[in-house]
Amino acid sequence: MSGGRLAAVRGSWRTALRIARREARRSRRRTLLVLVMIALPVFGLSFAAVSYDMGDLTRAERIERQLGGGDAALRWDSLTPVTQDAWGESAWPVDGDWVGRTRPATAEEVRALLPEGSRVARTRWWMTFSTRIGRHVESLDARAVDLTDPLTRPLARVRDGRPPVRPDEIAVSPAALRRLETRIGDPVRTTDGTTHRVVGVVEYPDNLRDVVTLPGVTPDGTAGSDTWLVDLPGPLDPGLVDRLNAQGVQVVVRDPLPGREDFSRGMNMPDADEAGVAGVVGGLGLLEVVLLVGPAFAVSVRRRRRDLALVAVAGGDAAHLRRIVLADGVVLGAGGAALGLVLGVGAAFAGRPLVEQYLVGARLGSYRIFPAALVAIAATAVLAGVLAAMAPAWTAARQDVATGLAGRRDAARPRRRWLLAGLALTVAGTAIAAFAAGRTSQTGVLAGVALGELGLVFCTPTLVGVLGRAGRLLPLTPRLALRDASRNRSSAAPAISAVMAAVAGSVALGVYVASDETRSRELWQPGIPPGNVLLTYSGDTPAVPPSAGVVADRARTVLPDATVVSVATPGCAGTARDKNDCTAYALIPPEQRCPYDAAGPVPDSARRDPRCVSPLQEPVDVYLPALVDDGGALAALTGAPDDELAAARRTLATGGVVVTDPRRVVDGQVRVEMNDNSGGPPTGRLLPAYVLHGGLPVDRLVLSPAAADALGLTAVPMGYLLDTAGSPTDRQIELLTDELYDIVPMSAQVATADPPSDQRPMLLLLAVASGVITLGAAAVATGLAAAEGRRDLSTLAAVGADPRVRRLLSLCQAGVIAVLGSALGIVAGLGSAVVVLASLNQRYAESWPVQPPYPVTVPGVTLAALVVVPLVAMGGAALFTRSRLPIERRLD
Repeated sequence: MSGGRLAAVRGSWRTALRIARREARRSRRRTLLVLVMIALPVFGLSFAAVSYDMGDLTRAERIERQLGGGDAALRWDSLTPVTQDAWGESAWPVDGDWVGRTRPATAEEVRALLPEGSRVARTRWWMTFSTRIGRHVESLDARAVDLTDPLTRPLARVRDGRPPVRPDEIAVSPAALRRLETRIGDPVRTTDGTTHRVVGVVEYPDNLRDVVTLPGVTPDGTAGSDTWLVDLPGPLDPGLVDRLNAQGVQVVVRDPLPGREDFSRGMNMPDADEAGVAGVVGGLGLLEVVLLVGPAFAVSVRRRRRDLALVAVAGGDAAHLRRIVLADGVVLGAGGAALGLVLGVGAAFAGRPLVEQYLVGARLGSYRIFPAALVAIAATAVLAGVLAAMAPAWTAARQDVATGLAGRRDAARPRRRWLLAGLALTVAGTAIAAFAAGRTSQTGVLAGVALGELGLVFCTPTLVGVLGRAGRLLPLTPRLALRDASRNRSSAAPAISAVMAAVAGSVALGVYVASDETRSRELWQPGIPPGNVLLTYSGDTPAVPPSAGVVADRARTVLPDATVVSVATPGCAGTARDKNDCTAYALIPPEQRCPYDAAGPVPDSARRDPRCVSPLQEPVDVYLPALVDDGGALAALTGAPDDELAAARRTLATGGVVVTDPRRVVDGQVRVEMNDNSGGPPTGRLLPAYVLHGGLPVDRLVLSPAAADALGLTAVPMGYLLDTAGSPTDRQIELLTDELYDIVPMSAQVATADPPSDQRPMLLLLAVASGVITLGAAAVATGLAAAEGRRDLSTLAAVGADPRVRRLLSLCQAGVIAVLGSALGIVAGLGSAVVVLASLNQRYAESWPVQPPYPVTVPGVTLAALVVVPLVAMGGAALFTRSRLPIERRLD
C-alpha cells in the first residue's frame, strides 16, 4: 500500500472513530446496553486472571514461606547421597533408588554437619491431631513449631494469645478454633486421653484451614516431616551444600547455587485436548456475546441510515461506510473492555480476603495484575465488538442511497448463499461431531457442535422471513410482531440465534449428562444388599475382636433394627507365613471358559457365545473377597430367598462351599484353589458346592470352616455386616462409627441401590444459564424493537387502537425471540445429542467385551425450565411495557 493510500485510510479511520464517539454520546442507553454486555464477561475473566496471578506465588515468595528467619532450610530424608536443583526445591538420588531414613535426625546430628557457630531450629509438618467433638472424632492437620524462636517466628502470625511453649499447650488457627468449638484457655482432649490447653490463635500463610500448632518440644517419635531452619555464622558456601548433599540432605536456599540446574516453575500449559476444548468453548462464548450485542448495532445502523446516505452523497464509498459502523464496534468494544478490566481488577483486589479464605485456603502473593492475560482479554472484547458490528457494516455499505435519504426501509432480502452456507456448515458440523464421538475426541465433538450451531445461525434470517410470510394467518398483534421480526432481520436474527445457541448447548449437554446417569444407574451393582453396612477394622486387626453381640448392642443405639454378623476372610494357617498372603478362589472348568482373548481380534460369534457372557456383574461400591462362614452371614451378604439360604447352610454344614456362578459347578462340586504367593503352584481340591441363584448377581465364594481347614486356611476376622431395615443416612453412619470407636475403631461402607452422584444440580444450572441468556436476549430485542417501532405505534394510536395493544405487541415480540430461539435450540440440542450418543453406541457395539449402550434420556428439569423461560420473558415484556400509545407529529 502506497504512502498516500495509507494516510487516506488512517484519516478515514480517525474520522470514523470521531463519529463513533459522537454517536456513543448521543445514544446513551444503547451505548450503556452494549457496554454492559461486553463488560460482564471481561469482568469475570479479568477477576479470575488477576486472582490467579496473585495466587501463583513467585519463587521468592515460596522460599520466604519455607525459610522464615533462617539462611537455609535442611531436609534430611535420605540415607544415600542426593543432588538438587539450584534452589533446593527438588532433590533426587545420585545413584540407585531413594533410601529413606528410618528415624528423624536429631539436633546434634544436624549441627555436626554445619560450621561452628551455626544455630538450628526444627519444624515438623504433616502431623495429625485427633480429638473428639461430642461423640465425633475430628482429625486436624498439626505442626510442631517453636514460634518463640527468631528462626521460626516469621513462619506464622500470632493473631491472639501467645505461642505454645509447654508440652500440654497448643495454638489453633481461626478455622480450627471454630471447628473445635473452643476458645483461648479451654482444654482440648485428644483421642489418646492427653489434655492440651489452647493458649493462642496462630495463622500460617500457606494454610488457612484447620491447623493445630504444637510446641517445638514434641517427642521425636511423633510421625511427621522434619525441616531444619539454619542460621549460619557467615554466607552460605556452595561447598557446604555439596557436603550436605553427600550426606543425603536437601538444602533450600534464598539465592541460586552456581553450577546447578534451575527448574523454573512457570504456568502449567494444558495438553492439546485441553487447549482444544478451551479454545472451542471460548469461541462459543465469543459467538454468544457477538449475537447478543449484534442487534444493538443493527438498530443503530437503521436509525442512522439517513446520515450514512449523506456520507455516501458527499463522496464516501462502501469502505467508508463500513469503517463508520465498524468504528462503533471498536469504540464500544474498547469501552466495555476498559470498564470490565477496571471493575475486574478492583474486585480482585477488594475480594482478595474472600478468595484467600474460601477458594484458595492460603494467603495470596503480593498485589499484582496479569498484564498478558488482561491485554488478551481486552483484545478479545474489542474483537467481539468488531464482529458484532460486521454484519450491520456490510448492510450499511450495500444500502440504496436514495432510500436512505428518504428515511425508508431497505427491502433487500437475505441472499440465498447464506442459507446454502448455513446448511452446509450444519451438515459438516454434524458429521464432524459424529466422527469425533466415535473416537472419543472431546475437541472434535465440541468443534462439530460449534460448527453446526454456526450453520444454524446463518440459516436463521431465512427462517425468520418464512415465518413472517406465514404470519398473515394470525391475529393483528402477533402478525405485527412477526412482520417486525421479518422486516428487521438484522436485529431479530442475532437475538434468536443467541437464544438458540444457549438452549442448544444446554439441551445437548443435559441430554448427554442425563443419558450417562441413566447408563450408570443401569450398570450400578451393589456388592451387598442395598442398605446393608460393612464395618471393617481401621488399622490393624485386634488380637481379640469384639463379638457380634457387643457390636450389635452399640449399633442398635443408632440403628435399632440392625442385625450384626461377623465376617472373616481365608488366610494362611500357622505362623510360617503372613495370614494375608493366602487367597482362595473357585475355578471355572475349561469347557465353560470363554475361548476368546480380549486383547486380540474377536469374531462376531464371540458376542453370541454364552460362555463369554457372564451372568454376574462386578460390584462397584462394596468389594468383598472370598469369605469363611458357617451360613450366618449369607442373608446379609447375598439377599437370597429363605429356601435357598436354608439349602446353602446345609451344604456349609457338611463342609462344602457356596458360590453364585453356576458355570463353576460340575456334578455338584467345584474346584477351589489356594495360592500362598510363595512362587509355587497353587494347591486345591474338589468340594461339594451349592449355587445361589437368587439374591445379588455378584460373584461370591463362601467357604465353610471345614472347607477352609481342608485347604490349609484359617478364618481371619475382617469386620461385621449389618443388615438394616432401610438405608442409613450419612449422619447415622457417622454416629455409628463414633459409637463403636470406644470398643474398636472401624470404617463403614454402605451399599446403595443407585450411584451416589446426582446430576440434577448440573442440569438445573444448565437450564438456569440458558434461561438467563434467553431472558436477556428477549429483553434486549424487545426493547430495541420498541424503540424502533415508535412510528408504527403512533399509527396504531392514530387509527384508534386500544392502548393495551402496545403491551400485547411487546409480549408477542418477546415471544417471537424467546419461543422461536428456544424451539430451534431444543431441536438442535436434541439432534446433536442423538448424533453423539448414536456414534458412541456404535463404537461400544463393536468393542469387546460388549459394553451396554447409552440410552437417549431427555432431562425433564431442563426442558421444563426451557418451556417456562419463554413464558416468563413474554410476561416480563408485557409487565414492563407502558400501555399508553405514543402520538408523534410527523414531518414529511
